[in-house]
Amino acid sequence: MMDLRQLRYFVAVAEERNFTRAAERLHIAQPPLSRQIQQLEAEIGAPLFDRAARPLRLTPVGRLVFEQATQLLGRVGEMRDMVARAVRAEQRRLAIGFVASTIYARLPLLIREFRRMAPHVDLSLVELVSLDQIAALKEGRIDVGFGRVRFEDDAVRRIVLREEPLMVAVPAAHRFATATTPLSFDDLSSEPLILYPRQPRPSYADQVLSLFRDRGMAPRVAHEARELQIAIGLVAAEEGVCIVPESVRKALIDGVTFHALAEPATSPIIMSHRADNTAPELALLAEIVARMYSLWGYRVPEKILKLAGMTADALALQDVLTP
Repeated sequence: MMDLRQLRYFVAVAEERNFTRAAERLHIAQPPLSRQIQQLEAEIGAPLFDRAARPLRLTPVGRLVFEQATQLLGRVGEMRDMVARAVRAEQRRLAIGFVASTIYARLPLLIREFRRMAPHVDLSLVELVSLDQIAALKEGRIDVGFGRVRFEDDAVRRIVLREEPLMVAVPAAHRFATATTPLSFDDLSSEPLILYPRQPRPSYADQVLSLFRDRGMAPRVAHEARELQIAIGLVAAEEGVCIVPESVRKALIDGVTFHALAEPATSPIIMSHRADNTAPELALLAEIVARMYSLWGYRVPEKILKLAGMTADALALQDVLTP
């Protein structure tokens, strides 16, 4: 039966592309390493390595197993780290998943305030795209997720915190860079478009595509980047334009200018949690979101007040008493 040890051995050989070096890395002899790989191949029913190649090369099946094995081993490592921290510190814990763009949308300020108010809580942060947050919540790997994709799942509750306006990131040398008026989707329809993330889907990329398709336009997709930072880097490299949340302009990246859209378009910031989560840490985070959103002049969703166990009157009183 396939086990984690076999997968760990397989990943080592795949990364070293050599059985001898992999055995040295794993601190075992080469013969038992070879036997474990052979057993794994027998169970899978296909060779994982092209042994005639020098250095070793993964077969198509081997590449698929390698991708899944590295993800699985990474999750096991994360689980061990989280359990070890919890046992070592005997602390309450809160794990937050987030998409990269929410870092620009004041998420760090919320996290900083949570740490200030609950220094005894073991707080961990995990970057996850919105779709992966669903599985992570249901499996208990995270307790709260901050994402941008709407989804329905009976085991998960989601709260749209606010709709963030979208902007266009344009190369500094582009003819649009000096535009003094908002850019329309008609202006952008013929420009090479950079999307993110590439996988998994559906994602924020599909939200952007729908903005064009709803207007009867077929955008010219030049690149699909793995993540936001790469997409902005491609804009700076003059590979195309990219539609991003308004808060991303705070990054002040060389070679990129940001411009408003003529037609209003937004992307939601969504806070998600397990439906059965009644932990006080979740209620405290909701209270912090409510209080900070009120201070920043954002509308505070009723669902956040309910999660925090607050009323609108109590929040208004807090605002009055806050120096």
